[in-house]
Amino acid sequence: MKVLVLNCGSSSLKYQLIDMETEGVLAKGLCERIGIEGSRLKHQPAGKDAVIFDDYQEDHSVSVKMVLDALTHPEYGVVKSMKEINAVGHRVVHGGEYFANSVIINQEVIEAIEKCCELAPLHNPANLIGIAACDKIMPGVPQVAVFDTAFHQTMPERAYMYALPYEYYEKYKIRRYGFHGTSHRFVSEEVAKMLGRPYEETKTVTCHLGNGGSICAVRNGKSIDTTMGFTPLEGLVMGTRAGDIDAAVITYLMEKENLTAAEMDNILNKQSGVLGISGVSSDFRDIEEASEAGNARAGMALDVFAYKVAKRIGAYTAAMNGVDAIVFTAGLGENSASTRKEICDYLGYLGVHIDSYNNSLRGKAMEISAPDSRVRVFVIPTNEELVIARDTKELLDK
Repeated sequence: MKVLVLNCGSSSLKYQLIDMETEGVLAKGLCERIGIEGSRLKHQPAGKDAVIFDDYQEDHSVSVKMVLDALTHPEYGVVKSMKEINAVGHRVVHGGEYFANSVIINQEVIEAIEKCCELAPLHNPANLIGIAACDKIMPGVPQVAVFDTAFHQTMPERAYMYALPYEYYEKYKIRRYGFHGTSHRFVSEEVAKMLGRPYEETKTVTCHLGNGGSICAVRNGKSIDTTMGFTPLEGLVMGTRAGDIDAAVITYLMEKENLTAAEMDNILNKQSGVLGISGVSSDFRDIEEASEAGNARAGMALDVFAYKVAKRIGAYTAAMNGVDAIVFTAGLGENSASTRKEICDYLGYLGVHIDSYNNSLRGKAMEISAPDSRVRVFVIPTNEELVIARDTKELLDK
């Protein structure tokens, strides 16, 4: 079975074609600036040079057609025809309370995803466009939706309820949902294998740290708490997102600066985080470089970030009444040895000791804790596309 995995953003489309017999990636690529001047498709067949197409992409339907043309091209394609693509797996950001698992897409599923659009206005509409485009171009090919929020539907009420008048939950479903669920699920499953223990008998804190970041407490194979909430704004300090903040600050600033709700939302989501503190960049590599050059605000941004992550690891250790393993993943978590060290330096009370040499390595799943560390610490590259492909195959096999 060959599964095409699609991740549709508002103006982008990432894809991978995966051969499920070997779980090898046959090709991958990215469509950028869809509907905007300067559209491009970068197509990367396995073992070959990337191919760039600068043709204008009016909408996601055009992008999907270009992707399929690239995959079936006689020179740089990887399959002879679209008939070799057995299914399409879609990353869908928000499934609300409707979905606790991945599902085969039908009209009922589409209607439920539509109802969640107001909870994820930048992502769910784009996901639906991708689904519709595939249905049009590949009629009859099964499609599966894999939700960012689904893994966290096992959170108990005490973890997901806000202390607001209960009527707002009843009317608008205002509660904590959590995101990055596919990533947290993948690395928590992988670390159980590395621990040599059943997934259902582990306590793991997974740290998905990138420009957007979240932490998850996974007890006995289920998410019991996570840092992101009603939207991806809650939780950690991120690249441009403020994370946790006193809600009164928002109304105070709106009055002082005469800001609209949209302007305040933009500040919290696009101008805050380590960008807001450092004034340098939202890219942690730039901030690390500036800090090393003596920029005090850049150093402060890194300190704030590490402190907030370490606090959440401690909180989730308490929530699970212990922890077997801590896992770092995603762009920053996988690649920044200094960030991992600064976070783990706070965790001496848990008996965490890092092996400096192993922590300096990158590019593969490995343990970075020292032999005398009471809690084991790992770096595991995430693979959300593989999870989507596996779920798609499993549902179709059933």
